[in-house]
Amino acid sequence: MPLALWVTAPGQVALLDTPLPPRGPDDLRLRMLASGISRGTERLVLHHRVPESQFATMRAPLQLGEFGGPVAYGYCGVARVEEGALAGHRVFVLAPHQQELIAPAALCTPLPDTLPTHRAVLGANMETALNIMWDARPLAGERALVIGAGVVGLLAAFLLARFPGVKVTLVDPDASRAGIAAALGAEFAAPGDAPAEQELIIHASATEAGLNLALSRAAFEGRIIEASWFGATRPALALGEAFHQKRLSIASTQVGSVATPMRGRRSYGQRMALALDLLCDARLDALLEPPIAFAELPQHYAALLERPALCPLVVYPEESP
Repeated sequence: MPLALWVTAPGQVALLDTPLPPRGPDDLRLRMLASGISRGTERLVLHHRVPESQFATMRAPLQLGEFGGPVAYGYCGVARVEEGALAGHRVFVLAPHQQELIAPAALCTPLPDTLPTHRAVLGANMETALNIMWDARPLAGERALVIGAGVVGLLAAFLLARFPGVKVTLVDPDASRAGIAAALGAEFAAPGDAPAEQELIIHASATEAGLNLALSRAAFEGRIIEASWFGATRPALALGEAFHQKRLSIASTQVGSVATPMRGRRSYGQRMALALDLLCDARLDALLEPPIAFAELPQHYAALLERPALCPLVVYPEESP
């Protein structure tokens, strides 16, 4: 019987036998090759910190179990199709960390031939970064700030740097991210050195300090796009001072809906297909942590979620490290 990683109690995980349902005519049987760990969201799930009001919203498409109880959660899987349409092909699937699964074909996006399996686990993160760009609507020549050099922040900076004339500065207290930022086409600054008069700011640090830094560095009528999810935390914001005088705006962005400018023009599947195409750049391998074997995941999982890692990579028996 295939195994899946389950959160069995707050802060505790185990690999448990997880039977597969029968495969329907529109389903695929998949064997996982690799999966990525989304540190921010999975940390909240591990410690049962998903607010009850958000249980339905935060439910992953192929989640097993329920928040507040035993749950298998994740959405960064790359698998080979064993049975059904696309048999033999590699696909990205929004699935938990598990050896095998049954998934609707509609939730499986074929990988470009030039995209390596290990880098494809960034698919969900790139989809988020792409949706951020659609919400942010960058303009040629803008000064742009990305606060938070996690995976989503780095991918947002990578995309922003492709816009003509846009000067991108990535801000993070971890100076080791400077080299990655430079490779992706962005400048780097510590929080205390973040430049002012920024017309577009992407906030992706999930910290109160980061969001207040965005407010302090925005130019007149600057746009702040809030890409973090704070869970049950309620950050205190400096909405006095120059917030009104500068006519600043704070807009949320969230990947659960296609961003307004492209809604009705691109489907979820088309958005994911574009995200996978955008990952066909070898520089993005720098966003992956060294691989961990699936069998060893329970002993490392909690620690991985607490340290300032990028994207931890889980490999399964068919995919050698």
